[in-house]
Amino acid sequence: MEKSIELIWKEGFLKNDALVAPKLNDLYNQKSIHIVDRFRRMYKINIIAIIAFAFILLPVTFIVKMQYMGVPMFFLFIVIAFYGIKFKKKLDKIDTSLNSYQYLNSFDNWVKEMIAFNTKLSRYLYPYVFLSMILGFWFNDSNGTLLGERIVGGVLYNFPDIYMIYGFPIIGIIGIIFIMSLLAFFGGRIGKWDVNLVYGRILRKLDILLADMEELRA
Repeated sequence: MEKSIELIWKEGFLKNDALVAPKLNDLYNQKSIHIVDRFRRMYKINIIAIIAFAFILLPVTFIVKMQYMGVPMFFLFIVIAFYGIKFKKKLDKIDTSLNSYQYLNSFDNWVKEMIAFNTKLSRYLYPYVFLSMILGFWFNDSNGTLLGERIVGGVLYNFPDIYMIYGFPIIGIIGIIFIMSLLAFFGGRIGKWDVNLVYGRILRKLDILLADMEELRA
C-alpha cells in the first residue's frame, strides 16, 4: 500500500543521513506534512473539472449555434486533461521509500517539469483559444445569416474600397494575426500566472519548507 505523506515524513527524517530528531520536531511543528497530499487532491480535482467542463461546453455551443468554437475547444480540453493525467501518473510514481527531504525534492522537480511543460503549451493554447472564439462568432448563425457575413457587409458598406482577401477584410486578418502573435509571445507568462493562481499558495509553502530544511541540514 502506498505510504502516506505523514508516514514518509516520520520515518524518513529518522534515517542516519537525515535531520536529527530535535530539529525534526521543531520543523514538524512549524510546517504542514500534508503538502503533497493537498496538491494531489487539487490536481486530481482540476483534471476532473476540465473533463467535465469539456463535455458540458460541447452541447451548449451546439444549442447556441457556436459549434465552430465548441468542437475545437472540446478537443483542446481533452488534450489538456490527457497531459494532466500523464503528469499525475508521474507524480504517483515518485519513490515513497525516499526520506522526506528527498521525497519533497523529487516532488519539487516534478512541479518544475509540469510548469515548464504548461509554459510551453500555453504559447500555443491561448492563440488556439482566441482563434476558436473568432470562428465561433464568425460562423454563428443568427436569423439565417452568419455573423461574419453581417460584419463584412457592414465594413463594406462603410468602407467600400477596403482591400479584401478571399472575402475577408485585410485589416481584420492583420488584426487577428497580431493578437495571436501577442498571445503566443505572452502565452508562457499567462500560463505561469494560471498555475500560480490555482496552486500558488501550496507551491509557496513548498518553497519555504524546502528552504527551511536546507538551512537545518547545513
